[in-house]
Amino acid sequence: MRRRRTDGLPAVRAIWTRAILTFGLASTLTGCNYLILAGYLIGGPPSIEPDFDVVTNKSLTDPGVTVAVVCYAPPEILWDFDSIDNEIAKYVAFRLHQHKVRVINPDRINAWLDENDEWDAPEEIGRAFGASYVIYIDLQSFSLYEENSAHLYRGRSEAIVSVYQTDDEGAGERIYTKELISRYPLAAPRSTYEVTYTTFKRQYLSRLSEEIGRLFYEHYNGDDIPDAT
Repeated sequence: MRRRRTDGLPAVRAIWTRAILTFGLASTLTGCNYLILAGYLIGGPPSIEPDFDVVTNKSLTDPGVTVAVVCYAPPEILWDFDSIDNEIAKYVAFRLHQHKVRVINPDRINAWLDENDEWDAPEEIGRAFGASYVIYIDLQSFSLYEENSAHLYRGRSEAIVSVYQTDDEGAGERIYTKELISRYPLAAPRSTYEVTYTTFKRQYLSRLSEEIGRLFYEHYNGDDIPDAT
């Protein structure tokens, strides 16, 4: 007795489920709204190509590519947030690693920076570690509080994110630059009575690393919705 194949049924059911949801929800929509909703439910959310890939026609996930992440924070920021430069570099490196980018251990880079405090160009770091690219985050401002408030949290920062490419001989050049202005939460600040300082700092660094990371890996429309509040 021949058995009926069932290995394709889950995918078929998923397609029909999306189709049913589409027609059900679209009963109150017309025109372009219907088409957008139908495309979203059946095909999934539209993806956004990394800005770095668009500008340079290169990718951090190309075969053989290794990446070093470095963050510089001026003394006036370090005075209030000791080691924030190292923390941001670690968060961004981890985020890139999650998205299949081969990243040099940020602890190794931090140790090298401590031993070579006279370095003055990101290309030097690339040469030292044999990195294909150096992501250099120039942090220009950083705060965890809403302006003029000691009882409301809102992460705020501004930075210039640059990428330096090194060649086989160790020479380097800047091939990408992007200004980043970050705010979290997006909709409204959060009361200091709702969450501890340490927890909110961790949440904001996670959010900031995601914003920087999206310059280098694919993401989707709607990804910001969970971070609105």
